[in-house]
Amino acid sequence: MEPNADKLRGLRITSLDDEDDDEIELPATVAAAASGYDDDDEDEDEEAEVMLGFLEKPKHPGLLRHLFPSKAGGIPAWLDPVNLPSGNSSCCGFCGEPLHFVLQIYAPIESNAAAFHRTLFMFMCPSMACLHRDQHEQWTRNQGNPRRSVRVFRCQLPRTNVFYSSKPPSHNNSDKPLCAGAALCHWCGTWKGDKICGGCKKSRYCSEKHQALHWRSGHKNDCLQIINSSEASSSVLPAVGKVPARTSWPEYQIAIDDEVDLDSDGCDENSSKSLVMQKHGKPDDTMQSWMDQFEADADNQCWAYFQERISRAPEQVLRYCRDPNVKPLWALSAGRPSNPDIPSCSYCKGPLCYEFQIMPQLLYYFGVRNEPDSLDWATIVVYTCKGSCDQSTSYKEEFAWVQLYPTSISRP
Repeated sequence: MEPNADKLRGLRITSLDDEDDDEIELPATVAAAASGYDDDDEDEDEEAEVMLGFLEKPKHPGLLRHLFPSKAGGIPAWLDPVNLPSGNSSCCGFCGEPLHFVLQIYAPIESNAAAFHRTLFMFMCPSMACLHRDQHEQWTRNQGNPRRSVRVFRCQLPRTNVFYSSKPPSHNNSDKPLCAGAALCHWCGTWKGDKICGGCKKSRYCSEKHQALHWRSGHKNDCLQIINSSEASSSVLPAVGKVPARTSWPEYQIAIDDEVDLDSDGCDENSSKSLVMQKHGKPDDTMQSWMDQFEADADNQCWAYFQERISRAPEQVLRYCRDPNVKPLWALSAGRPSNPDIPSCSYCKGPLCYEFQIMPQLLYYFGVRNEPDSLDWATIVVYTCKGSCDQSTSYKEEFAWVQLYPTSISRP
């Protein structure tokens, strides 16, 4: 049974102000359903630290790769600036268009020397139609090479490498990378510019579409100037990394806080405050009937707990925790993967583990409108190689699981 949109959106958590007030307890099964845990796992989850990501306008736009930023929107600050993903890896598996940069998280692993520097990059097709097809494709259980509209790449480097100093950044404008990166697309600033303009031989592009867009936006005239005057080439070509505002989401830096520090009420999955407070006595027959119906619907339960949990920090766009005892925070009971749905690492064949998920609030910061065909999701959960394997491929693709809202629920 699909949850009723009006009921779900109307649920609010209220605090206990009066000691005489009676409280309708949130069933323990609600928390278990939302977090993906069985009852036996709940005690382990209580001690894990979940880090929350919040967006801030960067003090200096264009966050640089040698400062190892965590950021959303704009263009990626590639960790390995030379050996970038290319070919089908940079395109939507359904429409074939170049993917848009969503965010990157700097997440080194202290116990892994090969992952002294480690960054996770997420890209996505802005088409909601492609995201719907992606959700269907993820159920193929790794049969063949499933097409995706959401891609996540992991890149890691040891402390001593050819791109960066082994000393930590000083952040005083003296930090510099040790070498230049690959030539990027002059239109999107994201992917490697493997294609060169046949006229000026200067502008580079990741795809024919971006070449056409750049041509129509003014390069048609600039190209002639470059051909006729070598001196003009430096002034008419856009600077690499300067992205047209209409082709990317706005840039933010990601600030991290511990969820426990933000939880002033000290709530956890087993002590959530009531969904409905009755100021006078026990619930009447009508209310009890409604509560019975609510508890019988797993999606209603899961959604209520999801709303309660994120209401503690409603501006969160990211949840991060690589603790093996932690499971994702699911918006709905339906559409969650079982263990067989999560593939093994494509490189070392080892297990994948939950590492982070992005929340629907990110769409607000990106200026995505709440319209029928607009990009939307309940949550997107990313699983990465548990051993963070160090194979020959510079950018290793990890696994993303898309959970969308049912048609009866709109984005909060």
